[in-house]
Amino acid sequence: MSDFNRGYARSVPADRADMSVDAGLRSFMLGVYNKVALGLVLSAALAYVTGQVEAVRQLLFRVAVGPNGETFYGGYTPLGMIVAFGPLVVILFSAFAMKKASPRSSGIVYWTVVSLMGASLGAITMLYTGASIASTFLITAVAFGGLSLVGYTTKKDLTAFGSFLMVGLIGIVIASIVNIFLMNSMMNFIISVLGVLIFAGLIAYDTQRLKMTYYDLGGNDTALGVATNYGALSLYLDFINLFLFLLRLFGDRR
Repeated sequence: MSDFNRGYARSVPADRADMSVDAGLRSFMLGVYNKVALGLVLSAALAYVTGQVEAVRQLLFRVAVGPNGETFYGGYTPLGMIVAFGPLVVILFSAFAMKKASPRSSGIVYWTVVSLMGASLGAITMLYTGASIASTFLITAVAFGGLSLVGYTTKKDLTAFGSFLMVGLIGIVIASIVNIFLMNSMMNFIISVLGVLIFAGLIAYDTQRLKMTYYDLGGNDTALGVATNYGALSLYLDFINLFLFLLRLFGDRR
């Protein structure tokens, strides 16, 4: 995965970057988008099962029952914690241990992360109304499409912009950890707003980075297979995080 993480960006001549009509590039990007779409469908299905099927829900989440029989999300069980932090472990393992990933191994990484993320997202089905989740998902999908199109078509090099966004991402991660202890509502609001802006920018940046990766790999089918999986993983995580931050800002809680 080391060749296809967010830090990967080699200089590509502008005339090559402008070849937007290249059939190979279209096929490559379509493969990435299809994988992202399938990943989102799988995540949604798993989130519904873990959040709404009682036998499964009890394995992952602590549930409190209100006076009228309504259920409330009360945190993760030990197994739920493993599932919730599993994606981070898998990503770190693939980054440091899989120096020469194959299309098969990178595909396993992608679908493992997608499955674990989907299972852990069952919590939001208990925290937010179904209508709120659906409308926020639709808004996220429209925003994702527009931002990715910007990243695909722009002639401006977004590398420096991407580096700036990564610094911002590290900042909101640290701020989020601090706010776990402070529980400051204003700080939570600021983190959510910054999260939306940062991941919106990362969608455009990661799309352009994938485009540059395609030209840099020069038709190496094996390497392109790996890039498809890791590229889909980057865009999938951008989508999910944008969705979650928007939900924190505008979602209607149960």
